Amino acid sequence: MRNDFKEQSLSDFLKRRFSEMKSEHTDHLSGGSCKDFGEYQKMVGIVEGLSLAEREMFEWVGKFIESDG
Repeated sequence: MRNDFKEQSLSDFLKRRFSEMKSEHTDHLSGGSCKDFGEYQKMVGIVEGLSLAEREMFEWVGKFIESDG
């Protein structure tokens, strides 16, 4: 499974994309760009959701791809 190019490419893409998206939303939060508390809560929720998705993906990659080597 380790040599399956499509799965490796997908996991690499998701790692990079989750990181980019979290960075964008964190910058938005830290820059004071939220117009109100509702938008702030939404941005925090998005960052939390991305972090959860990223952790789950890392766990899956570690369990099913990297452990096959």
